[in-house]
Amino acid sequence: MRQGFVKVGAVTPKIKVADCQHNRKEIIKLIEEGEKAKIRLLVFPELCITGYTCGDLFLQNVLLRSAKEELLKIAEATENKELLAVVGLPFLIDGKLYNMGAVLHRGKVLGMVPKTAIPNYSEFYEARHFYPGFSKVREIDLGGESVPVGTNLLFCCQEMPEFILGVEICEDMWVTVPPSCYHAMAGATVIANLSASNEAAGKEGYRRDLVKGQSARGVCGYVYSDAGDGESTTDVVFSAHNMIAENGSLLAESEQFKNEMAVSEVDLDKLLGERQRISTYIQADPGNYRKIGFSWTVEKTELSRRFAKNPFIPEKKELRDKTCSAILNMQAMGLKKRLEHMGCKHAVLGVSGGLDSTLALLVTVRAFDALGLDREGILAVTMPCFGTTDRTYQNALVLARELGTSLREIPVKEAVTLHFKDIGHDLGAHDVTYENSQARERTQVLMDLANAWGGMVVGTGDMSELALGWATYNGDHMSMYGVNASVPKTMVRYLVAYYAEHEENNALKAALYDVLDTPVSPELLPPREGEIAQKTEDIVGPYELHDFYLYYVLRFGYEPEKIYRMAVETFDGTYDKHTVYRWLCTFYRRFFSQQYKRSCLPDGPKVGSVALSPRGDLRMPSDASVALWLGQLDKVRPD
Repeated sequence: MRQGFVKVGAVTPKIKVADCQHNRKEIIKLIEEGEKAKIRLLVFPELCITGYTCGDLFLQNVLLRSAKEELLKIAEATENKELLAVVGLPFLIDGKLYNMGAVLHRGKVLGMVPKTAIPNYSEFYEARHFYPGFSKVREIDLGGESVPVGTNLLFCCQEMPEFILGVEICEDMWVTVPPSCYHAMAGATVIANLSASNEAAGKEGYRRDLVKGQSARGVCGYVYSDAGDGESTTDVVFSAHNMIAENGSLLAESEQFKNEMAVSEVDLDKLLGERQRISTYIQADPGNYRKIGFSWTVEKTELSRRFAKNPFIPEKKELRDKTCSAILNMQAMGLKKRLEHMGCKHAVLGVSGGLDSTLALLVTVRAFDALGLDREGILAVTMPCFGTTDRTYQNALVLARELGTSLREIPVKEAVTLHFKDIGHDLGAHDVTYENSQARERTQVLMDLANAWGGMVVGTGDMSELALGWATYNGDHMSMYGVNASVPKTMVRYLVAYYAEHEENNALKAALYDVLDTPVSPELLPPREGEIAQKTEDIVGPYELHDFYLYYVLRFGYEPEKIYRMAVETFDGTYDKHTVYRWLCTFYRRFFSQQYKRSCLPDGPKVGSVALSPRGDLRMPSDASVALWLGQLDKVRPD
């Protein structure tokens, strides 16, 4: 439960139709299993105490009375348990029968929520037996206790105030405006849906989309429990399609027709962060809702859900390829518009033979092709200096030649050496002045060539470099349009690989793959025996770690302690906890100290959910203190 995680489950008992005693035993057995697994919310199917398929037996008092008696026994079985259980049953109030979801905790029925939407079409005929639910909460006597009943109930954990449970039942999710929309607007962060959705060809995917969509619409966790084996098959079959979703993403799903339990951890911090960020998320006055409090023992939730090592990159190749294609098109269309607006038929960019400049060149070629401009209007400039290796130099030449662009080689050693003489810098001092002077000289060359050509300089730096401030101010930091400005380094690699995979020119393909195999480096220090001496990731840390940090810091505003825990678990076997800690500290220090570089970024297209533009996604003061963040990290410093 710490750090916003709460373990939830959706389960299907194997029932016997109309045998409430048998069903009670099965439900209690699953509650015991859930408690042992440290599940804190366990959702059962609609009408599971009796079975959904009782038909006109719902008109028999003996069944209704038995269901009520077994409900109290199930509640009693939760007396010494942390788990919050939600079970379904028919319940008679003042001569009207309601399809109820009962919320149980520590031996008591905390409240009961009636089904709102009563289907009476096709294979459904619930209106024959049940009345629609009511929103105004009323009190009923149940086992000598006063129990609130109504759709407008929210169940709130006192020790974990971010956990607020709302309940709806089956068809409620399928209507135009589900009750869970109102629950979420009133503050519910998790929705339990007790369902008995029969199976039909093609229904599985539609049902899954509904669950994911409703969790996205409500920016909530959605726990969906479905009826399964044991229900009558007179006319329909149920598949026990249990699911857990979180803001549009499916966290867990049971195999159909197996009566399996789906279990995962909902991240409440993530949900509340999203609600806070989205200005159009409507938070309604919950005045017409009754809030019912309960207590949980606060403890660390063991995580079964996994987090992608590369959160910016889809894991499935088909989706990854679509994403790569979309990003390349967005980058190219952004540049195309800027070229059109300026009436510009020439572009100038430095091509080093590294990943970033390679991607920028590929994007510029796409933009020129879209405009119907001759690729010779692209001036690819290679500017060898002290750190340039033959490998990157040759790759730069091949890329320019095979893509059909103009190429200019302008060595800058002499110019930089003269500059050192002018400012009184020792050529043998390989310090920050030594490095940045080269970057600024190259940018000056590009800017002046753009003037001479009547063109514009296309920036090559990526988002990961900007996050870490790994860019020379007024050097490679500056351009007239930065096509890679919102592309993280991990994605740059996949974009170049995607391009290479679909390239038919063998010489170009080979050069692209060699670029991918080349260590990331600014090549500002002299090579050692012809090989790159200055490897970026040895200095600032692995980009896969920094991109992981960047995503969760900016996308969801997670606290350092939580990001550290997630990274340790995600990269277990790749980096030890000391390495994770070291580079996370580095990330925060650099991210805060280098904001001044991001405050004056050139324009560039946003291509994903995270961006650093001071005009859009990140409006951060350049002199903010990092002390709070590092202070929290210090609490989890590994021994």
